[in-house]
Amino acid sequence: MNKNIEDKDFLEILKGRHIPILTLDPKWELLFADEGIPEDIRQKADELNHLLSVQSILRGQMKERKRQKSQLLEEMVDLREQARQTEENVLIEQELQRHREQINECNQKLEELTEAQIGLPTQIYELNFSLMLMTMDLCYRDMQENTDKIRLSNEWIRQVRIELKKQLIRKQESEFH
Repeated sequence: MNKNIEDKDFLEILKGRHIPILTLDPKWELLFADEGIPEDIRQKADELNHLLSVQSILRGQMKERKRQKSQLLEEMVDLREQARQTEENVLIEQELQRHREQINECNQKLEELTEAQIGLPTQIYELNFSLMLMTMDLCYRDMQENTDKIRLSNEWIRQVRIELKKQLIRKQESEFH
């Protein structure tokens, strides 16, 4: 079958479907249990796993920064409450200023992390989709090879049956005469 036709057919099959991340699915690796994962598919899978790892790290960093910012905001509320109750406003104002600077740093880091994350979901989707097409192509070729082997085996069996029938007839004829 023509490669472009196969890709077109595969694209039609996948159109509008949610494709889970293949490298996270143990059943996906079972497809390659007999012969191992081909190098081109392994490279694509490694690239996908790397992007997933980067995404996970960025999410963890964002979560930590948000937690840190929330804690700083809570401390600022407490400091403002203290400022109303005491006369030591200078020290408290310095502490509030330090918290504001840290919050600004958190906001800046959150923006950087958000920017770094923006293209990742699309890249991950495209890599996973490409990996799915490669996997489907490989499995389809394997099925075609197996079908051809079955066809050859069936033809061989048919020929052997014919030969056995001929030999049986010869044997019966020789016994009869």
